[in-house]
Amino acid sequence: MTPADSTSLDGDRLVIAVDGTSGSGKSSTSRGVAARLGLRYLDTGAMFRAMTWWLLREGVDVRDVAAVAAAAGRPRIESGTDPVAPTITVDGADVSIEIRRDEVNAAVSPVSAVPEVRARLLELQREVIGDGAIVVEGRDIGSVVWPQAGVKVYLSADPDARAQRRTAEQGGTDVASTQQSLLERDRIDSGRATAPLTMAEGAVHVDSTHLTLAEVIDTIVDLAARAGAEVAPEAREGS
Repeated sequence: MTPADSTSLDGDRLVIAVDGTSGSGKSSTSRGVAARLGLRYLDTGAMFRAMTWWLLREGVDVRDVAAVAAAAGRPRIESGTDPVAPTITVDGADVSIEIRRDEVNAAVSPVSAVPEVRARLLELQREVIGDGAIVVEGRDIGSVVWPQAGVKVYLSADPDARAQRRTAEQGGTDVASTQQSLLERDRIDSGRATAPLTMAEGAVHVDSTHLTLAEVIDTIVDLAARAGAEVAPEAREGS
């Protein structure tokens, strides 16, 4: 499936693309927006993590581009789209916890840079998006996966704020190390040849550094309303 030519904004077809840097709050924001507007939710990053987890489990050298490319078509990866309780499975097994472990964190960037991996997951992502009614988060949603999205957002925050948030999420204390890891991920994602991290044409840049989660969600809901989407008054008010 490929993106439709139109950018329909009615509630049944609306696609909101949320791209941005690691630790900028994409997941919490996207889930919150989807729940507020009664839309589905897709975390494309979880799909790359699931692929990485499977490669590691199968003993594939994730630094060997040819080996990763050859194996990319084998696992069956499925994403649940309930924003309250999203799921990710590989060959029918729930791997929601496993894909957040350190070994996956360390390997996901090189795996994500392999063109065959991106092509395989691009196909799956477009299948899930289908006719719309979904908030999709990632790094190339508005530029590659679904460039016809009715609302495009590029979410960022300064490195210190991102490191503080990510460290807290992971229950750690080494903010400096976390920041270094995030900046390295930015470098890899922005510099890869295939579908690099970039702000898509027509996207609105939202800097979350000094905003609460509720304020970021409000901003995107308002963007959807201003773009012409049918947004109920109670949703715009956050109730």
